[in-house]
Amino acid sequence: MPASTGCGRPEDLVENLSSIDTSARLKALRDVKNQIIGNKTKKLSYIKLGAVPRVVEILASDTETPLLVQSAATVGSFACGIEAGVKAVLDSGVLPHLLRMLSNGDSKVVEAGARSLKMIFQSTLAPRSDMLQGQRMELLLALINSANDNVAEVAASVLARCCETTEHQHAIADAGGMQILVNLLSGSLKKREAVLEALAALVKNNPQLSLRLVSMDEGRTLFSIIKLVKDKSPRSRLLACMCLANISRACPSCYQQEWEMKTNMLGVVVKLLEESGQVGEEAPIVLADLVANSEELQKAAYEINTIEKLCDFLHRGSLPAKQLQGILMALAELCSRLEDSRRQLLYLKAQAPIVVALGHESVGVRVAACTCIRSLSRSVKNLRTSLTDERLVFPLFKLLDDPSPSVQVAALSAVSNVVLDFTPQKAAFFQCGGVSQLIQLSRSMDPFLRLNSVWALRNLLYLADMSVKEKVMNELTVSTLISLINDSEDMVQEQALAFVRNLVYGSIESVHQIFLEDGAILSAVERQLCVATRPEVCTQQGLYVLSNVAAGNEFHKESVMRFAAPELPGSCTASALISFLQDMSNPQLRVAAVWCIMNLTYPDSPGVVSRISRLCDAGIQLQLQKMVGDPCLDVKDRVKVALEQFMAVCNV
Repeated sequence: MPASTGCGRPEDLVENLSSIDTSARLKALRDVKNQIIGNKTKKLSYIKLGAVPRVVEILASDTETPLLVQSAATVGSFACGIEAGVKAVLDSGVLPHLLRMLSNGDSKVVEAGARSLKMIFQSTLAPRSDMLQGQRMELLLALINSANDNVAEVAASVLARCCETTEHQHAIADAGGMQILVNLLSGSLKKREAVLEALAALVKNNPQLSLRLVSMDEGRTLFSIIKLVKDKSPRSRLLACMCLANISRACPSCYQQEWEMKTNMLGVVVKLLEESGQVGEEAPIVLADLVANSEELQKAAYEINTIEKLCDFLHRGSLPAKQLQGILMALAELCSRLEDSRRQLLYLKAQAPIVVALGHESVGVRVAACTCIRSLSRSVKNLRTSLTDERLVFPLFKLLDDPSPSVQVAALSAVSNVVLDFTPQKAAFFQCGGVSQLIQLSRSMDPFLRLNSVWALRNLLYLADMSVKEKVMNELTVSTLISLINDSEDMVQEQALAFVRNLVYGSIESVHQIFLEDGAILSAVERQLCVATRPEVCTQQGLYVLSNVAAGNEFHKESVMRFAAPELPGSCTASALISFLQDMSNPQLRVAAVWCIMNLTYPDSPGVVSRISRLCDAGIQLQLQKMVGDPCLDVKDRVKVALEQFMAVCNV
């Protein structure tokens, strides 16, 4: 017989998990489970000793209720709160055995399997796609209708966590999942709350399914959810707000949500911040979703002291990771547009806990802290004063090397604001090797890292002096820049062209940077102007590059003329610039094209007569004359100036 829990060695307990004696296996299961509950170190120790496969083997082969219940509970304990535990149980092939338990005739076995399954699916490692295949999807949907509320709750909870992608959401809805969930809104409290959570996940960031839910049963389903905002249960109120916030964010035009309803939801969620337990932990992220992209709601939240309440939580000290992440995201949204909110957040001395959060063990918390800094750094005043503390700046820069790509992307978004030219942090960024980090990330296989690193480099060059531009180009190299201009992702192309725009803005020396290595950068820009798949973004930036080059000396202007009014065969097209002037889909393209012409025809430049003659021959003046009544005032004003320059030279 095994020794008691108090004196038994872990090795002996693991060995007894495979004992031929049923009572020995049962006792070993209980002892292992009791030792690992809430103890991460013990869990890792037993995982290394090979306990998990032995526990799963009991789950797979035994039929006695006590063994099945204890083995399922032990699996759930291993999976609770530790990714290594989730990986271990999944690698041991536990999923089919747990699903089989849900069809067991003994309610104790069913509930034990359901609880364990719920623990596993709280992890990002859970095999969501696998659950939506064939019989597993049918089983999951059938279990939502279970008379056992605990089983129904777990099934709805697992379903909610399977809504990871748009494809997952549509697969569930098309299999009848949305209708099944809606039918249960009038069920028991436990079942109803699980259904609300699943519906909220099903419509999140999905306009089509949001519209489908709103339209169901001639709008009565939506009305039922709205009524639950005033339910007696705090969790029901929160989940109803979550569902409505997700619908509103995904599909603002799905239904007309009265302002009174929006403010009522805001008041409900803010009050729920003070709730203990799960509701209090989840309320901040619902608040963040509710006020996102709504300046009116952000103002309303400011007026009821929401920021002060959230900061009070920050200063209390240790918080659950989920709650801390939600608080930081809520603060980030509340400060995303309003200067008053940013000012209040800094007045309440929130910088210190935000900096601490940058080093938190949770990826989500680190992302949220970066997002919060990004919102604060949208203020020029804050960048020059409150956010200059190196205790904030250096931990942020350090996250560019974070092992999580999502943290790196969030850090890059914040860094993009922090390194703008008028900020004192730019020097610190160079000192800590930040430029090298950005350039390394610009070569990443991850398109989001490439996009955000080039964006940060672009901002680094904004109004920068020549020494900064030379340092950056020496490390970046012409070949890397050209590869970014020709990147497979349109948004990366756009930021690379914007980088070049800032590179060549200003002095003659700045313009000359585009002619390094026989003008390879300028050639790459001109090619993009001819072939860009998204002219609304890439062409605009490319035209401003040419406009900045055209503001240079005679050699620079002549280089642009080869594109604006080409004389040699093999050029892009003789009417390339005219096509941009004629593009009525985007006035900003026309503005950029006219700026280019204005800089080419500046009256005091030596070669202006020849250039105007060539531009007239290319039909540019005639096209400008057709634009004097352009519907865009900015275009009309620029056209007037350009034609005056043509006339001034022609009348000499």
